[in-house]
Amino acid sequence: MKSVLLLALILPALAHAATLTLNLRDERGNPAEDTVVYLMSEKTPGLPIRQAQTRIDQVNKTFVPLVSAIQRGTRVQFPNKDNIRHHVYSFSKAKKFEIKLYADTPAKPILFDQPGYVAMGCNIHDNMIAHLLVVETPYFAVADRTGRAVISDVPPGNYSLIAWHYLRPDRDALVMPVKLANDTTLGASVRTRGGD
Repeated sequence: MKSVLLLALILPALAHAATLTLNLRDERGNPAEDTVVYLMSEKTPGLPIRQAQTRIDQVNKTFVPLVSAIQRGTRVQFPNKDNIRHHVYSFSKAKKFEIKLYADTPAKPILFDQPGYVAMGCNIHDNMIAHLLVVETPYFAVADRTGRAVISDVPPGNYSLIAWHYLRPDRDALVMPVKLANDTTLGASVRTRGGD
């Protein structure tokens, strides 16, 4: 399925950083919820980790959130808020792990030390699925239900803007050059690369 992402980029003036606001739409004009967007440059790999730990909860036999993005080197905690046990696992190339039947919160968070896509599930509840994109940059966001994503505190410079969606995990939905500077506004309409 090809989709079109309509981007409205607004970069307000900040002292030494920019905020990038994206409004993502699919080919029908609907919000492109759960699209991960991130900025890459020659300088972004190896930058310090902004948030060293995060969490993906299990609530009502569902992973919350469904889609997450983190910077490589981040640890993820998997709290179980249900009154039943879960068995969280992934066989993904970027991170293979297993947290056997447990309640509450496991003692040790999982370290995601390789970039890439990680599909996760529960070995007990087959309908439980979560998607995690591990990126090499601290400049990323996940679009909310309105299709809005905000990347803050980005140093001015030249970047590649990359959009990714879990329904097409092996393909970037968008890759485009972006020059970020204070007082800059940019609009673009692009088509996803590839097949079906």
